Amino acid sequence: MGWWGKVIGGTFGFMLGGPIGALIGAAVGHRFDAGRARSQREAPAEGLDARERAQTAFFTATFAVMGYLAKADGRVSADEIRVASLAMDRMGLGAEHRRVARDLFREGKNPAFALDEVLDQLRRECRGRRDLLRLFLEIQMQAALADGDMHAVEREALARVAARLGLSTIELQALEAMARAQYHFRAQYEAPRARPGPSLEDAYAILNVDPGADDAAVTRAYRRLMSQHHPDKLVSKGLPEEMIRVATEKTQEIKAAYEGIRAARGR
Repeated sequence: MGWWGKVIGGTFGFMLGGPIGALIGAAVGHRFDAGRARSQREAPAEGLDARERAQTAFFTATFAVMGYLAKADGRVSADEIRVASLAMDRMGLGAEHRRVARDLFREGKNPAFALDEVLDQLRRECRGRRDLLRLFLEIQMQAALADGDMHAVEREALARVAARLGLSTIELQALEAMARAQYHFRAQYEAPRARPGPSLEDAYAILNVDPGADDAAVTRAYRRLMSQHHPDKLVSKGLPEEMIRVATEKTQEIKAAYEGIRAARGR
C-alpha cells in the first residue's frame, strides 16, 4: 500500500506519534468528513515499517519546516507562498498530496510550531542517514533561494535546522554554494535561448570542488554526489516516492556540471 495509503487509510498521524504524527494527523485528518474519518480510525490499521515511518516523517517535516522558514522574518510574503507551490511543482505532487502539503506549510507558520522537536524526530526516523538529512536541508535551502536571494534571518534559521540534524557549518556552507549554483543553472536552462549547461563557475560550485582541483579529485566529487543523490538509494532509505523527482533533478544537474568541467578541460 505504501506510506501514503497507510497514513490516510489507518489512524492518520497517530500511526507515527510524536510532533510529526500530530502534524500529519492535523493535515490529513480534517480532509475527511467526520463519518469517514471515524470509520477509517475504527478500521484495523496496518502499521508503518521503518522505511514508511521515515517517508512519512520526511514528507511531513519538509513542508512544515518550509512554512517555518517562510515565517522566520515575522511575515509570509506572496513570494514565499509561491516558492512553496513551486517546490510542489518540482516534486510533481498530485492534488491530494498538494492539499496536505499546503496544510503542513500552514502548520509550520504557527508561532507554536515545535521546530526542534520535529527535527529531532525526523533525525530519529531517518536513523541519522546523512545523505537523506542533507537532501532535506538541500530542499529547504533551495526554497529559501527560490528568488535568488537569502536573507540573514533565513540563513540563521537554516543554520539552526542544520545543527539540529547533526550537519556541520561546513556542510551547510557547501550546500548553500551548491544551491546557488543550481539556481543559476535553472535560471539559464529555463530562460529563452538557454545555454546547454551550467557556467564553469557554477559547475565547480555544484560539485563543491576548487577550480584548481585535479581530474581525479573532480571525478571523486562527482561520484560521491551521484551516490548521495541516487534516487533509488534515497527511496530505500526513506525518501518518499512522491519526491523522487527532486533527487532525479539533482543527479541531472550534477552530471551536467561534471560534463561541463570535462569539456572545458578537453576530456
